[in-house]
Amino acid sequence: MAPQQPSSMEEQTGEPCEPESEGEKQGSKSDKNHPATCDAPDGGWGWVVLVATILVLALTLAFPACIGIFYLDLQDEFEASNSETSWVPSIMTSVLHAGGPLCSVLVERFGCRATVMFGGVLSGLGMAASSFSHSIVDLYITAGVITGLGFCLSFQPAVTILGHYFVRRRPFANAMSSTGTALGLCVLPFLGDYLQSKLGWRGSFLVLGAVLLNCCVCGAVMRPLRPRKPKKSEVMSNSPSSPCKKGCVPGICQSLGSFLRRHMAFDLFYSNLRFRVFSLAITWMMLGFVVPLIFLVPYASKTMDPSRAALLLSILGFVNIFVRPPAGVLFSLPWFKGRHIYVFSAALLINGLSNSICCISPEFYVLLIYVLTYGLSMSVVGSLMFTVLMDTVDMSQFPSALGLLSIMESVTLLIGPPLAGMLVDRTEQYTYMFLACSISVALSAVFLMVSFYLLDSRDAAQKNSLPASGSPAKPAINMSTDCQYSSVPTDGDKTNNPSSEA
Repeated sequence: MAPQQPSSMEEQTGEPCEPESEGEKQGSKSDKNHPATCDAPDGGWGWVVLVATILVLALTLAFPACIGIFYLDLQDEFEASNSETSWVPSIMTSVLHAGGPLCSVLVERFGCRATVMFGGVLSGLGMAASSFSHSIVDLYITAGVITGLGFCLSFQPAVTILGHYFVRRRPFANAMSSTGTALGLCVLPFLGDYLQSKLGWRGSFLVLGAVLLNCCVCGAVMRPLRPRKPKKSEVMSNSPSSPCKKGCVPGICQSLGSFLRRHMAFDLFYSNLRFRVFSLAITWMMLGFVVPLIFLVPYASKTMDPSRAALLLSILGFVNIFVRPPAGVLFSLPWFKGRHIYVFSAALLINGLSNSICCISPEFYVLLIYVLTYGLSMSVVGSLMFTVLMDTVDMSQFPSALGLLSIMESVTLLIGPPLAGMLVDRTEQYTYMFLACSISVALSAVFLMVSFYLLDSRDAAQKNSLPASGSPAKPAINMSTDCQYSSVPTDGDKTNNPSSEA
């Protein structure tokens, strides 16, 4: 849908009614009239929302990778193996994605602003509580489950409301928002290393919990879009409220089915083949995509000072900061429309193959080449991830599609780091782990590229065979109705009747 140019002053005086938070109240009216009643400003207050989204992503998505700064300290404190310690960032990242359906329910009930602020409070309390942990299991609950759920409730609503504020400039907005992850990778390793040297890991976790409360400030500025023409047609909103008339079991099944349809997009998964391929490929990719970031600092600490090893993560963040904005501008050009998936797949393939560079040596300059290559490809992958998803599904289905994709990702994100830690414990070498990540990510990129190429070829063949049979009929009907309509005013011109009959 082409975005109209609304009066921006009218839409930026936000009333507390968001497009996604009114679905429960307005029922079927919201589904039909939502694109027409709320237009994206593509600017104005949307730039403030974009800056807030960047900060939210910096504090949430980049945080699990920076747990590697405290990896060796946690091992020494709790006398845990690589596999046991890797469960902490693994659970945190998995819950960050698995909380998608719960986040979708809260967004629909309370709106994006309140959900982001609640997530900031939850993540801050989780990290503060983790500083008092007495066992590795306590960290699984506080830093893993509670903090990860807070990250989910902050991250997903921020991305959702950004998609409603930008339509025409959506690739640029998504690329700019993805620089938040890069910003977090730049700042958080320096901050974590400094806090570790001054306060230890317990004091560092307490301070980082206070830092995470800034998500509440970011959520406060995410005011909802105001509908252009509010209508009083909410009479039909009472239709889904009578499931338990004749029995609780059929009513519960019916409500559960509608819940899964609305918040987890299972029907979209079965009906939309492109979304199915994309979600399976991303799930496969996540098995080895974030693992190198968790084990990079412990691997580099074998040959260099831990503070210098943390510098590698910061360099990775700086590369993302400088590459993602130009990538967003570049991929917003009309030539890339419809080609985002192929650029995404190529960057993902390079990203996967770059992990094999770590198998050469743990020296600083070898790892520097790896970080630069990984950072360049990660910039393109991060800037196009949500753009490709928004190209694959309709924007009204984006929150539920993101919820289902997050659930699927959480499975591989949960088992990926512990499997990698188990591989390191068995072989006592990190090279096999990096090689396994390289193979996993590269194969997912090949699967994604080949699948979409076959789907595009099939659609092109169907489009070429369609005009031969049915397409000329529509212009013929339109021409006849146009001519008949335009001949009515000229019917009184008696001089042209003989020539027209002839």
